[in-house]
Amino acid sequence: MVINLSKENSLINNWIAELRDVNIQSDRMRFRRNLERIGEIAAYEISKQLPFASQEVLTPMGTANAKLLMEQPVLTTILRAGLALHNGLLNYFDKADNAFVSAYRKHFKDGSFEIALEYLSCPEIENRVLIISDPMLATGASLVKTIHYLKEEGKPKAIHIVTAIACTVGIDYLEREVPEATIWCGDIDDELTAKGYIVPGLGDAGDLAYGAKIQS
Repeated sequence: MVINLSKENSLINNWIAELRDVNIQSDRMRFRRNLERIGEIAAYEISKQLPFASQEVLTPMGTANAKLLMEQPVLTTILRAGLALHNGLLNYFDKADNAFVSAYRKHFKDGSFEIALEYLSCPEIENRVLIISDPMLATGASLVKTIHYLKEEGKPKAIHIVTAIACTVGIDYLEREVPEATIWCGDIDDELTAKGYIVPGLGDAGDLAYGAKIQS
C-alpha cells in the first residue's frame, strides 16, 4: 500500500514546497524542521492503524475511560539523512524503541554504485511494528537492503516506510521486494536520473540538512 500525504490539500504541501525550493534550502534549520514536521504527520497517520485498548485513567475529579496505544513501535532510520525525519516520528511515538542503520551509496569511477551497510544498532524486533524513515526513496536499493538486514535480527509483524519524496521506480521495487510494507510519502515524483537521483526531487537531503560531506 502506498499513501501519498500530498494527495489532499494540507500544510504538508507547504513543507514539501519549502524542502524543494532552492531559495529556502540554504536555511538548514528550516530544512530539518520541515522533515521533522513530515515525520510528525506520518506518525499521527500511522498511529490510526495501530492497536489501542481501553484503560481507566484516574483524574482529580474521578475516573475516565481512555483508549491507549497497546504497544510501542520500533523507529528505525538510515544514517545520516534520516535523522530529522526520525526525530519527527519520535516526537509523537515518544516511548518507542529505536534502531539505527548506516547505509550509503559507495560510488565507483565508472559512475555505478553499491549499497554499503556498516553499522546496525537495534532492539528486539520480532513480531513488532517497524517504522523505517529515509527522506528520499529513489531506487529503493538502500531501503530494501536495510530491511533484509533487519530481518536477520527478527521478523516484524508490520513494516511502515516513511519518506519525504519517493520516486515511482523505487516504490515499484519496494513493492516487489517487500510487498507487506506500507509506504507513506510526502510526495511522489516519476523521474529518476541514470545516477539514481529523483527529478525534480530536492537534491541531497543529507547535505542540505547537515552540510556537505567528503566521501572517498
